[in-house]
Amino acid sequence: MKLQQIMQDIRCAETLPDLEITRVTADSRQVTPGCLFLCLKGMRFDGHSAAAQAVKDGAAAVVCERDLGLPCQVLVEDTRKAYGRVCSNFYGRPSEKLKLIGITGTNGKTTITYLLKHILESAGTKVGLIGTIRNEIGGLELPAKNTTPDPAELHVLFMRMLQAGCEYVVMETSSHALEQGRLEGCHFAVGVFTNLTRDHLDYHGTMENYYLAKKKLFDLCDTAVLNLDDAYGRRLAKEVSCRVLTFSTRDDAADFTAKNISCSAQGSRFALVGHCAISRVQFPMPGEFAVSNAMAAATAALGLGLGLEETARGLRDCPGVMGRTEVLPTGTDYTVIRDYAHTPDGLEKILSAVRGFCAGRLVVLFGCPGNRDPGKRPQMAAAVAKYADYIVITSDNPRDEDPEKIIDDAMPGLAGFTGPCERISDRYSAISRALDIARAGDILILAGKGHEDYQVLGYGTIHFDEREVVLQLLEEKKKDRGLSE
Repeated sequence: MKLQQIMQDIRCAETLPDLEITRVTADSRQVTPGCLFLCLKGMRFDGHSAAAQAVKDGAAAVVCERDLGLPCQVLVEDTRKAYGRVCSNFYGRPSEKLKLIGITGTNGKTTITYLLKHILESAGTKVGLIGTIRNEIGGLELPAKNTTPDPAELHVLFMRMLQAGCEYVVMETSSHALEQGRLEGCHFAVGVFTNLTRDHLDYHGTMENYYLAKKKLFDLCDTAVLNLDDAYGRRLAKEVSCRVLTFSTRDDAADFTAKNISCSAQGSRFALVGHCAISRVQFPMPGEFAVSNAMAAATAALGLGLGLEETARGLRDCPGVMGRTEVLPTGTDYTVIRDYAHTPDGLEKILSAVRGFCAGRLVVLFGCPGNRDPGKRPQMAAAVAKYADYIVITSDNPRDEDPEKIIDDAMPGLAGFTGPCERISDRYSAISRALDIARAGDILILAGKGHEDYQVLGYGTIHFDEREVVLQLLEEKKKDRGLSE
């Protein structure tokens, strides 16, 4: 493709040469002869420092923000913003032929994408999905590296989805991706805001910066679907310029409201009410926060033009979401649930929901991630202490931090907890102990890992799937009991 076509709608400081470009990359390790190399500035590495070597390695041109003295340089104001548009142009602007739905917020993004995908597929359409657990093109599953991919990967996914006949793409849009301009060149039919609570402050610095990053999605949307139960959602409703639809689990001022909510270990029931119409919903995820996620997905579907009953029917026959309030098949007289909750608000939501229908003790195993905002560690512990009867504090993904130091940081949040608490930094051993603690009628929550099938330790990444771990441990304990008898 010609350089002029690739740089279409991007303001450049000079007249573009007549060059044929074979590929686009921002990774200096992937430079090949004839490619276009974009110099991106990151937190640890500035691509401008690799531009001269990229030319030596065969790059036909480099896109940069300052004069590097190279004969084949293209100067732009912001290379990150240019990168998204360059990738869109290079792959034929596939997103323009798709209806994009972006989901942003601190908690609930993954669940909402899966619920909405199911609703749309139940209505007879083919849907692509981009998110934390994996990427999906109809029934084809692909691994996901980031919640929102790099622009080159993103537009390849769009192209493949279009070729596969997808009409819609439902995707998680992270604050990092929005702040870094990864979604430049994309336009969304609907953007959904779930909530905003403390997370990623190691990157954004302040809650205001975090909010402003999320807000960027709604500059790219036709319709904003906003949570009226969240203070930041109410703020967005006043500040965005696109069409607004609101949802709530308690506020009649919303366009769509959940009424008569009833939750149990088997799931949730509620009435979906809006615009002088009502439809009853039952689906297999418990808790008011799960109902809020369902309302977000339903309101997005309604904003896309689906009917109320068609939307409610899609929710009614929807399965659960892997790693989100997922009941593991243990065959025990107690219940084991794994969930991805890894923020104070995420823990508050799942534990308050489960506390409401837990007949026995609520046993909670949790840890705090390493190399992430340490200020939220005692807040996470305090959220657990508020609802748990028995606590096992352990590791999440410690990365290269000392696991015991991470636990020490969290312990002040347990200061007022009067129940039993054990600290076991090795997560496998901690799960084994938690299974020994649980008895008939109890609910054991394994919080933090959810769908993840790995754990990041100081020496590297290991395979760690809690569904497998629990079943393996229970089988070992069963054999040990048999031997002892």
